[in-house]
Amino acid sequence: MKKLLCLILALCVVFSLAACSENGGKETEAPKPSQNNTEAPNPTQGNTGVEADENYTIRIYSNSNSADRVEWFVKKAADAGFKVSIDDNSVISGDSAAVQAANEKKDADVIFGLNETRWGQIINGQYENLKLLDWTPTWADKVDYKYDGKAYGLVVQNVLMLYRTDELGTNGQSLHFAHWADVVNSGYKWYRQNKVGGTTNANINSAMLYAFVDPSSPAGGISIDGWKTLWKFCAQGVSGGDDFKYGFDPLNRGDVAISEYYSSALYGQIDAAANGSDKPLKGGLEPENWALVEIDDGTYYINEYVGIVDKAGRTDAQTEQVRRFAEWFGGADFQAAWAEEWDTYPCNKDAAAKIYEKTPAIYTIKNFATSKVDGTDMNYAEYVAAHSAEWTNILTNLGFYWADDNAPAEPDWENLDWATLTQKAE
Repeated sequence: MKKLLCLILALCVVFSLAACSENGGKETEAPKPSQNNTEAPNPTQGNTGVEADENYTIRIYSNSNSADRVEWFVKKAADAGFKVSIDDNSVISGDSAAVQAANEKKDADVIFGLNETRWGQIINGQYENLKLLDWTPTWADKVDYKYDGKAYGLVVQNVLMLYRTDELGTNGQSLHFAHWADVVNSGYKWYRQNKVGGTTNANINSAMLYAFVDPSSPAGGISIDGWKTLWKFCAQGVSGGDDFKYGFDPLNRGDVAISEYYSSALYGQIDAAANGSDKPLKGGLEPENWALVEIDDGTYYINEYVGIVDKAGRTDAQTEQVRRFAEWFGGADFQAAWAEEWDTYPCNKDAAAKIYEKTPAIYTIKNFATSKVDGTDMNYAEYVAAHSAEWTNILTNLGFYWADDNAPAEPDWENLDWATLTQKAE
């Protein structure tokens, strides 16, 4: 997104807001670093006095790993003088899979992406083979989201609820909900995801469950009504099927009137919408037949981070090369290039200033991830992190998110053993 267009974008989107991967390849290895290096790292940045091993191949795990992103990223890293190895999402898909693979294989040098839930778990020692190196980049003061000395923000993300305003949607009617979960009483067809796993899927669930927080509930800290509502969301929602992982395509095709999607790549998807539909969404900068649902609660934000793994057996020279990579990767120049290419909003303020005249309206929506949860000393993001394993177990054990539109029998909510349901299925 060009800086010149950003003010136009913000003005045209704000009226719809009153309040918010696939190459088939396996592991992708970097080509030999280019001699025509236009993004070479400053050798003094992050330098600990140890000479770096520039031939070391840096092993990376991430959930921000669609095939096109991986291909682009590997080339950029090579141009900057770094050899990297990263799996695309035909091998690893989702934040949980990425962090579990890193923990099991014990070969990670760097992890990036994920969200506060996973990073909190890493930092709190829930993954026995993932310990983070103490590290403070030169740009640490340029990011507000960080685990000081451990991990630093890269990208701000949130989930959005979109709707069609044309005859395939509300036919000009504006949508205004108090809570995300109000979609189940909207009277319109909505998209629902078709599996438990995945970062975006989890964030949609976090948004849907926000109105039902109950720290005293044995059902993972969510009231029974919350789980009933989420079940209704699944049972009466329209699945995108196995061909579509997220909700943009069903909305773009006109299969549903309302859908959920993540903020980064939204405008890029709309720009290319005609490639996937004969009745596409139109108008990225000036919406013609779509808008965002006005939701009083706001939306659920996450932030993606980068951290260096304290990898056993790595030499000091190799560790120095990893430090230099992380310094370059989170720095303003590369994060601005990433934002320009993938329509993301950088945590690095200097990177954001290179791309955006002002913050786009979709990132000025109220963030309930930072709202304090009554009866606890946690904000909602921390509450999600504390209960995410229980929620995953409930969703799995009760069979949420079947792949087709044939809903199974609804659970007998009054006679469920929540102590068992919150445990991982054998």
